[in-house]
Amino acid sequence: MNRLQNLSDIPELRKRILFTFLMLIVYRIGCHIPTPGVNGAALSALFAQKQGTLFGMVDMFTGGALRRMSIMALGIMPYISAAIILELLTIVIPELGKLQKEGELGRRKFTEYTRYGTVIISFIQGFGIAIGLENMTGPGGMLIVPEGGWGFRLLTATTLCAGTVFLMWIGEQITERGIGNGISLIIFAGIVARLPVAAANTFRLMKTGELSPFFMLLLLAFMIFVIGVIVFVERGQRRIPVQYAKRVIGRRVYGGQTTHLPLKVNAAGVIPPIFASSVLMFPATVANFIDPEKMPLLHQIISYLRPGNLIYSLAYVVLIFFFCYFYTAIQLNPVDLADIMKRHGGYIPGVRPGKSTAEYIDRVLTRLTFWGAIYVSAICILPQILIYKFHVPFYFGGTGLLIVVVVAMDTIGQIEAYLLMRHYESFVKRGFVKVK
Repeated sequence: MNRLQNLSDIPELRKRILFTFLMLIVYRIGCHIPTPGVNGAALSALFAQKQGTLFGMVDMFTGGALRRMSIMALGIMPYISAAIILELLTIVIPELGKLQKEGELGRRKFTEYTRYGTVIISFIQGFGIAIGLENMTGPGGMLIVPEGGWGFRLLTATTLCAGTVFLMWIGEQITERGIGNGISLIIFAGIVARLPVAAANTFRLMKTGELSPFFMLLLLAFMIFVIGVIVFVERGQRRIPVQYAKRVIGRRVYGGQTTHLPLKVNAAGVIPPIFASSVLMFPATVANFIDPEKMPLLHQIISYLRPGNLIYSLAYVVLIFFFCYFYTAIQLNPVDLADIMKRHGGYIPGVRPGKSTAEYIDRVLTRLTFWGAIYVSAICILPQILIYKFHVPFYFGGTGLLIVVVVAMDTIGQIEAYLLMRHYESFVKRGFVKVK
């Protein structure tokens, strides 16, 4: 915090932070601009009954934009989906994998493909939402879409697609001209925007006597402890020592240094709980469109996959473990890491280069991923325990909390790195070497 007090001393950093805040304000304003042709009151009443389904989870990531059916109702999720799909396709299509390794030009081309994928996914999702809204009715039989048809469907799909593309542009502008990762900060802002409402509801329950002050103090201490655990684990690394052999080129000697290969405990990040939640909440969403009298057995089976049930919790943990191992295997390939080390003359002390090094890294990654999956599962099961067992009136924990803490840590880290860079620049300017 002492370093952050010097923000006002660096005009460029101050401008970057101000630009980031202005872009986030534009995003939040867009979340309140409604899509034409939708009855907002009926839709909000319907969402109040759809908690615990895929609608509720998506609404959390969009900062309430889906509940209002604003022009940014899809949020930034189509962009993330397109990026993940392309990452998966790099395994199937070798040309995409080579494109990522071709430097800045290849990365720009890869980003261009991601943008095209975002447009396609957002238009399809917007068209599907338009059809779904036409078939929905709010409480009391209120029509969510008073006048449907192809005109409404095309207008809604185009509007939602344009909102997602504009949001993608905002994220890229924040990354380029602001501070932090723009896409992550947009999701961060959408989740944090709901905190004031949750705090107001909590104080209201305390005034009415439904929550005791002592219980709230215990809960506050527990929240601080959980956030501390997330920070501790997210910063945790297994550092594998790497030794580089000496190489004589001409009259100079290169290499001979000792470094390390850092492997994070939670290498998969927040992707596993997002995927697991999407898979499990899809049946709960489908159940809203099934008539219990026509298909009672199927409706009964789907009812066991609702948040709060033991079967749902067990399936959630199993899926988190699966996606943790799956996504870690995609992000970190032990064979590629071993080949890169071998090409640069590096080796792990006590381990032969090549196949043995790949097997050693794979063994370490497997063990780390196991403990990382346990940590992610515990954080994501936490909200269900608080809400359904202790009747806590707000959502705490899970994917949202992971995103908030990780993005905050990353942004603060970038600010500190920028301050450190400016500090060294000012130090050099005072010396004999002038920095232009």
